[in-house]
Amino acid sequence: MKKATKVLALILAMAMMACTLVACGSSADTTATNTEAAATETADTEAAATETADTEAAAETEDAAADTEEAAPAEGGTITFGTNAEFPPFEYVTANGVIGEYDGIDMALAKQIAEENGMTAAIENIEFDSLLVALQNGQIDAVIAGMTVTDERKEAVDFSIPYYTATQVMIVKEDSDIAKAADMADKKICVVQGYTGEVCVNEMGYPYEAFKKGTEAVMELVNGKCDVVVIDSATAAKYVADNEGLKIVEDPDAFASEEYAIAVKKGNTELLDKINKVVEAKLADGTIADLAVQYSEATVEE
Repeated sequence: MKKATKVLALILAMAMMACTLVACGSSADTTATNTEAAATETADTEAAATETADTEAAAETEDAAADTEEAAPAEGGTITFGTNAEFPPFEYVTANGVIGEYDGIDMALAKQIAEENGMTAAIENIEFDSLLVALQNGQIDAVIAGMTVTDERKEAVDFSIPYYTATQVMIVKEDSDIAKAADMADKKICVVQGYTGEVCVNEMGYPYEAFKKGTEAVMELVNGKCDVVVIDSATAAKYVADNEGLKIVEDPDAFASEEYAIAVKKGNTELLDKINKVVEAKLADGTIADLAVQYSEATVEE
């Protein structure tokens, strides 16, 4: 009986051990399965996050490219030029202009640029100092205003092929003793605000009075309220032709030549290419030279 009891006890012990082993094996399998599922879920989450990040990055890149790239007005549309219509013979207001009430060398060229590209030209008359701001703000598509190409301006805008070369000169009374730039040292000088003449006089260190319009500066001279006006050569020739008793004094040693060009917003290569194509053609066939002669000889209506 005792032996039978021992055998039974041994059988029970073995059975309990077997149950324990089965239970341990089931727990391990479940843990492994859960771990693998969690790892898979984590990997899927990371992949989804990466895909989202890539999508957002692509969208940001696309938006940035859209902001940077400037499009030219479409064919059949309107190209809006900014100018300062106080700079004859390049731009001025008259009763019957080539573009509305605006006329001059630049206005005629602007009209041809638009027409050659299947567009219509419109003009925004803006103070010279505000033209590049208006261009940056999208108020206008391009600036054509007898604007001199300078390194400072090239940092802010892109310029077309230069279409005109000029220099600064001095307008004085016919009996003036001013024969060179150095003679302005003790004289009352007038310039136009923002024009190259102002820059030149400022660099010479001479005091001056700046006006918003060339006509205002020249009238100061005509009325004996100043001794000299420093301004671009072509415009000076126009004012001297229209006002008796004035003459032009040149000083190549003091005033270097400068180039006029059309400005567009930085990166607007499409519009710049369209403008350059026309400017290059009009320079080659003599159209711009003819316009310079035509408007320099014309009478500006004030």
